[in-house]
Amino acid sequence: MSRIQLALNVDDLAESITFYTALFGTEPAKIKPGYANFAVAEPPLKLVLIENAGQGGTINHLGVEVPDVETVDAEQTRLAGSGLASVDERGTTCCYALQDKFWVEGAPNGESWEVYTVLADSETFDAAGATCRTTADESSAAACC
Repeated sequence: MSRIQLALNVDDLAESITFYTALFGTEPAKIKPGYANFAVAEPPLKLVLIENAGQGGTINHLGVEVPDVETVDAEQTRLAGSGLASVDERGTTCCYALQDKFWVEGAPNGESWEVYTVLADSETFDAAGATCRTTADESSAAACC
């Protein structure tokens, strides 16, 4: 199953978890320090909350979660055929998960889009030296889901 991912910066994680639990009628799938995600069945959505004081209410990045590595590869090939460049990140640890993914470059408004699959859970937010992105600040380590 594929679903859109929306990663939001939030000022207060606990308050945001309460709000989005009520809004979507589901508990978070994962809660870690400064981080939570929801796997919403309807509409199909992966909602990621990243505590980032002073940036609340802004988009961190956007993505499409896909079921497996084969789909990541197929989407990368399809998008390359459409002339969109991408940056590979295979076997990377981001947002408390080991992932295979790529980032799509060239969005007209500068937003960051990733296409990814989760390979396994991780106890760490990111790996040392991970290349994480965010719409607001490309150097931030707060955007890798």
